[in-house]
Amino acid sequence: MNAEKMELKPEQLTTTIDESELQFASTAELADLGKIMGQNRAMQSIEFGTGIDSFGYNLYVLGPPGSGRASAVKMAVGGRAKAKPKADDWCYVNNFKENHRPIAIRLPAGKGAELRDDMDEFIKELGRQLPQAFDGEHYRNQRDKINQELQQIQSDEFTQLQKKAREKGFALQQAGNMFGIIPLVDGEPIGPESYETLSEDKKQEIEEKGRELREELNTAVKRVREAEKAAKHNVEELNRRVATFAVGHLIEELRSKYGAFERVVKYLDEVKNDIVENVQEFLQAGSQEQQMPPFMFGMRMPGKPEVYNRYIVNVIVDNSDQEGAPVVVESNPTYYNVMGRIEHKAQFGAMVTDFTMIKAGALHRANGGYLVIEAHDLLTQFLSYDALKRSLKNRRIKIEEITEMFRMISTVTLEPEPIPLDVKVIIVGLPYIYYLLHRLDEDFRKLFKVKADFDYVIDKAPETEIDYAKFIGKRCREENLKHFDPSGVAEVLRYSSRLIEDQRKLTGTLMDINDIVREASYWAGTNEHELVNAQDVKKAAHEKDYRSNRVEERIREMIADGTILIDSEGERVGQVNGISVMQLGDYSFGRPSRITARTYMGKGGVVHIEREVKLSGRIHNKGVLILVGYLGGKFAHERPLALSASITFEQLYEGVEGDSASSAELYCLLSSLAELPIRQDIAVTGSVDQHGRVQPVGGVTQKVEGFFQVCKVKGLTGRQGVVIPRLNVHNLMLKDEVIDAVRRGVFHIYSVETIDQGIEMLTGQDAGEVQADGSYPPGTVFHSVDQALKRMSETLEKATAGEHAAEMIGR
Repeated sequence: MNAEKMELKPEQLTTTIDESELQFASTAELADLGKIMGQNRAMQSIEFGTGIDSFGYNLYVLGPPGSGRASAVKMAVGGRAKAKPKADDWCYVNNFKENHRPIAIRLPAGKGAELRDDMDEFIKELGRQLPQAFDGEHYRNQRDKINQELQQIQSDEFTQLQKKAREKGFALQQAGNMFGIIPLVDGEPIGPESYETLSEDKKQEIEEKGRELREELNTAVKRVREAEKAAKHNVEELNRRVATFAVGHLIEELRSKYGAFERVVKYLDEVKNDIVENVQEFLQAGSQEQQMPPFMFGMRMPGKPEVYNRYIVNVIVDNSDQEGAPVVVESNPTYYNVMGRIEHKAQFGAMVTDFTMIKAGALHRANGGYLVIEAHDLLTQFLSYDALKRSLKNRRIKIEEITEMFRMISTVTLEPEPIPLDVKVIIVGLPYIYYLLHRLDEDFRKLFKVKADFDYVIDKAPETEIDYAKFIGKRCREENLKHFDPSGVAEVLRYSSRLIEDQRKLTGTLMDINDIVREASYWAGTNEHELVNAQDVKKAAHEKDYRSNRVEERIREMIADGTILIDSEGERVGQVNGISVMQLGDYSFGRPSRITARTYMGKGGVVHIEREVKLSGRIHNKGVLILVGYLGGKFAHERPLALSASITFEQLYEGVEGDSASSAELYCLLSSLAELPIRQDIAVTGSVDQHGRVQPVGGVTQKVEGFFQVCKVKGLTGRQGVVIPRLNVHNLMLKDEVIDAVRRGVFHIYSVETIDQGIEMLTGQDAGEVQADGSYPPGTVFHSVDQALKRMSETLEKATAGEHAAEMIGR
């Protein structure tokens, strides 16, 4: 065994940043970074997704928060949107045939507002010119002439009836529109009593003449009714002619202006027809409003529509001020915010609505452009995701009352005409949401065919380091922070690699970099530095840790005072220091744990106590079973394993997961079987396969630093250290304090590739190579283990044979 070959040098414990390659004196000198760092794959996906126009090619942009997802979308979509033509305006107007089904009109950008303003001016002119037209002398003369003609007909008919009645011995009486006849005797009306005194012949004569007179009376009344009807028709026709004359030129001006838009022309014709057919309603509404009390002026009376409002143009989307296609970022994607809504207002205790209260949703505003929504917000809003999918599938936007879906009784409500939809939807969210939707929702796979995957790591290279410096400079300018000198940028790069525990990479989660830049600028200001330097960045990182490491320090204190038992000196059989990582929100740290093993004769195999009491997860349980495979492959070629063993994490009462302690557990088993002590001044991490190869694990930086801090509080002896997998060396991003201790030789970090190397490091004995006969050389660890297992097997065979013999005698 050669420990020196396995020990790592100080320069291997962190990344190397060549400040000479950062050829600037301050980040203030650098131009803004005009791209998203290190996300070429995702950016190409966004460019493709926003460029292709085929159905279903909407985007889901996935990645960790702070990876630049939103910025990348804005950057890519903003450029494409400016290059595209403006989207059209959308208006809703009254449907004069079916008022509850407003009509949608599409117009070029800016024309919607123009039509609205023109119709507002038309309404003003209509309200002024229409009453004037009906107050004119010519109209009054024509109306009076019709009325006079009717009166003349009525007078002539009454006079003729009067004459005929006299001739037949009757008097004619009129009460309103009703006529009656009274018989005359000697020129005087006769009452009922006198009538009864007449002879039967006289009565019969009166009845016969009365019948003839009533028939003539009915004929005359019919002629009068027909004359009244004709007069009414003539007045209505006169009103139509006057109304047509009053508004015709106004409509014609609008028809001429909007002649290129068929739907507008058709609508204007319907407006004209509606005014002509309902002119009396306008005149009555005007007279009613004049008779209203002052406090009610302008209010809408129940059952009496505001006649002029029916000609308002409700522009729900106005793109006149847009530059290119619209880009809408909906931060609160409720059902109504996405799909649009129909508002109501209270009037005299009732909730009323009309087409003027239709409001656009995000889909309307983004129509012809791009809609960006955050996945979690969309999916947590009731019915929003389903409504969005339905609109994308049908390629139209239909505004519906959400309550209509749950009403027991159907009621009449507005049903606005659906609007054709042409939009590119971009959902931004976490990866797990994407995978869940892709697996569980068939519609999602059809509608969101483009995945833009943002990585949480970026390759570390000279050009990337310069990009980082430009990014820092841009952040300083945007937030008025102190700029960084090269040493400050270099320290931010080291901090970036530490965040993802990889000397070859940088973090792609720029949110964390933004935080350290802001905090370093603060400490630079506190220290009165003109530029942020490396010490300011280290101070910011230290203070950030200090705000979060209360629990870590409390555990360390408990280890120091012996409440939690961790040995950092000496040797023990069947005992080793493992290291786990505790995650508390945004802060993680390494916590040493004592792992012990006891071995004895039996057939129980390896029993992990945490597994038996259900305190371990599936990955950890898998690691334990791998140990059995290793022992069987190593020592059970000629005999079965006659072994029972128990392993546990001492003083660990929460759950345990992961296989990073499997190598430490195996060292424990081997120590217990060979009865060889293990060094307690060395902690171990690493998983193992069935062939004894040590595999990389996560959190190796925190684990090394966690054991170092324990050794520091208990006293550094110069022999303490940590054994890590060789494949984890590039994951080390240790703090200066630990690197300095390694440089001074008071702390050591070793890397191993196999269990053989690890057990040699921990016991001080050679592991032993298997010989031709399957045995191991005497004086080696594996020889001792092999002999122990052999003794257990032989003893167990004897015990089993004795039990069998006793059983046969008993029979």
